[in-house]
Formats: sequence, C-alpha cells, structure tokens
Amino acid sequence: MSFSPQNPSSSVLNEPYKVGTLTYTARGLFSVLFWMLLGDFCLQIMEQLPTSLVPLQLRWADASAALIGFLTGSLPALLGIALNPFIGVQSDRHRGPLGRRRPFLLWSTPLVVVALLGLGFAQPIADLLAGVLQTGASASSIKIGWIGACMVVFVVANTYIMQVYQFLFVDVIPHNVMGKFVGCYRAVGALGAFVFHRFLFGHAKTDTAAIYSLAALLYAISFLLLVWKVKEGDYPPPPTRPSEGKLDAFKSYFRDCFGHRIYWETYSLSLFFWSALVPFGTFLVFFGTQPGGDAVGYAPTVGLSLAEFGKIKGWCALVGVPVFFLVGPLVDRFHPLRIAMVGLFLSAASFLACFFFIKDAHSLNLWLIINAASQAVYMGSYLAILPRLLPRAKYGQFFTANQIFGFSGVVLAPVLCGWLIEHLRDYRLVFFWCAACASMSLVMCVLLYRHWQKLGGEAHYTPPDQTA
Repeated sequence: MSFSPQNPSSSVLNEPYKVGTLTYTARGLFSVLFWMLLGDFCLQIMEQLPTSLVPLQLRWADASAALIGFLTGSLPALLGIALNPFIGVQSDRHRGPLGRRRPFLLWSTPLVVVALLGLGFAQPIADLLAGVLQTGASASSIKIGWIGACMVVFVVANTYIMQVYQFLFVDVIPHNVMGKFVGCYRAVGALGAFVFHRFLFGHAKTDTAAIYSLAALLYAISFLLLVWKVKEGDYPPPPTRPSEGKLDAFKSYFRDCFGHRIYWETYSLSLFFWSALVPFGTFLVFFGTQPGGDAVGYAPTVGLSLAEFGKIKGWCALVGVPVFFLVGPLVDRFHPLRIAMVGLFLSAASFLACFFFIKDAHSLNLWLIINAASQAVYMGSYLAILPRLLPRAKYGQFFTANQIFGFSGVVLAPVLCGWLIEHLRDYRLVFFWCAACASMSLVMCVLLYRHWQKLGGEAHYTPPDQTA
C-alpha cells in the first residue's frame, strides 16, 4: 500500500512512509508503531526485575556488594560479549517465513519466561533444595547459586530479545520518523518503569513470586502479539558465505566493525555511559533504603522503605515521558549527535549534584528527578545515532560490535564500583562514579561529532568501509 500526503506543510508527511520493501499508509504505520511500543511497555516492566529486584534478593541472602555487582552487571556483560557478535551476524543472514528478526523473538520468549519464574520462586526453591540435598550449605547460599543459574538462562535468552528487537525497528520503522519513534519508544519504556516502581516495587519483599509471574505473563503476551502483528519486508539474499575458516570469519568481523576510527568513537559512547548506568541501577536502591545484610558500618543512607523509594523511582521514570516526546522531534530536526552532547553534559552535572546535595528524602526526590530528566535527553537521542552512523546492510553486525564495547565497560564497572563502595563503606560514592563515567562519554561524543563533520556531516556522511 502507498500513502499520498495531503498536508504539504509537513516535511515528514511530504516523504513516503517507506523502509526497505515496506510502504505504509498512515494507518499502517500507526499499527506498526502501536505493536512495537506495546511490546516495549511490557518489556520494560520485565526488564526492571533483574535490575531492581535481583539485587535486593541477593542482599537479603547476605551476598556482598561485589558479588551483587557481578551477578547483575558483569555476568550479563560477559555473556553479551560472547553472544552479541554471533547474534548480529546470525540475524542479519537469517531468512525465513517470519523474516530475519522475528523468529529469534519467538524462540527466546519461553526461556525468558521460565527464567523469570525461577527468580520469582527462588526462596521456596532454595528452601526445598536445602532440605533435599542436605549438603550442609545454607538456604541463603543455595538461593544465591539458584539466582545465579537463573540469571544465566535469563541473560542468554534476553540478549537475543534485546538485540534483535532493536534490529527489528530499524528494519520496519521508516527513517524519516525514526527520531519520533525513538522518543515514543523511550517514553513508553519510561511509563513501564513508572508502573513497576509506583505499583509493584513496594511489594517486592512480600509478593516476590506474584510480581515476577505478572511481569512474565505481560511480557509473553505482548511479544507473541508483536511477532504476529508486525510484518517484515523482503530482504535480498545474504552474501555468499566465504570459504574461509572460523578464525578468518572472526577476523573479517573485527576488520569490518573496527576498521575505522569513527566506529570506535561511536562505540565508546556506550562503553562509558553503560559503565555509569549499571552501577547506578544496582547500588542506588541501597543508598535510598536500609541496605540490610552485611552493610553494618557503612555511612548513613537515606533510609526509606521500599514503598517510599519505589514511589520516587516511579516519578523519576514518569518525568522522562514528556522529555522523550520533546526530544524526538529535536533529534529529527537537529541530528541526534547534537542532542546527545546536551544530554551527556546535563547527566554528568546532575550526577555530581546528587553526590554533593542529597541529604534527605526531599533532596533525594528532587535531584533524582533532575537526573532522570537529564538522562532522558541523552537516551532519547542515543538510539537514533546508530542508524545514522552504522552501515544498514550489516546493521546487526555493527550494532553488536557497539554492544561489545558497552559490555566491556559493564563487566568491570559494577564490580569496581562495588569494591569501591565496600572499601570506603559509603553508597553515596555511586553518584561520583556515574558522574566520572558520564563525563568520559561526553568527551567521546564531542570527538565523534567533530569526526562526523569531517566525513561530510549532515549532508554528505556515508558509513565508511574498513579500508577508508
């Protein structure tokens, strides 16, 4: 189907809604956006569980801060580094009745659901195993081991989900509305995070299994509907596989993805910003609440209840919604790199302000909201950067190379930040850590912007090949 714009004053409507072999009417485009964003809403509720509840579950089992950082940050990153290059190439080359992206969403969803249910019922399962195995290990130790095993299953399956889902929207969302879609994508995700923190997080200790079960059900339904309703276009046949061995294939991958400096600079944005986000998500809850476990002798925390802290986190998620909606059109108008620099500057400054100015519940609420709005400016622009700078024909391959950089930082950041907190006995240090990492990401964004301009900028930039 085709679309003939009726409003010549709109620059977006003057362009056809086309991407690849897909051509949308306005109604057809709205349908695709609806199902993609519904999936994102439920996905974000599900994604809060390993980042928000698992650290608490581990703390209640007396796990150390470094171990919490490893299981919730470094472990996913290590598995991501191992899996992402394979996922990108595998998805780019796949051809089937469902396309090249949706089959991986369909196959991975049941494993994610099983892993979530395993995490939700970790306490009764650990108690049962402690009685059956009779190894002398405590139920807490068994619970930590069970959570670790479930996290491995979850991360492997969810890595497929998260990677391929982001490949999919590049394949089905037209370029001329990508900035607005990313803004809506981030806004809807923020609404999902708000719903979780406002209505579910306060019940984390008393209704753990019910929260996990509800999130798993919502996620499964929404992604099965997405696979059914969102159609992919036709793709050209994948390039003929070279006769080279596996080692040569790996060399080709790294030569393609890391053969030009602008790609290194692009990947460095995620390297440093993820190094801030993961420790922030892991350790902030302990600063805002009563850490419990082995946190005796630490500097005083704000000391809120889980319900009180969840409300603050909910408002932080909600404040991002209007920011994301505002950022989307700005990204399309001014280019995502320019908006990203503004967002990174505001993020670094607000992290530092959190370190110095948070004294009580009121100041925690104020500065976390300011920080959330600052991060939203950057996050609303970041995903729109990659389709502008990376080669579309091998987008999955290059996207996973970007993930390798990001995960490399995440492998070390939670453990190092956790070690720093344990050594100095102060959870407030997470803000200083995040400010430093966000500042480094800002430096790399400035360097990337200058290099992009030298390669043609807005009018003439094309992704360079590995020989450029």
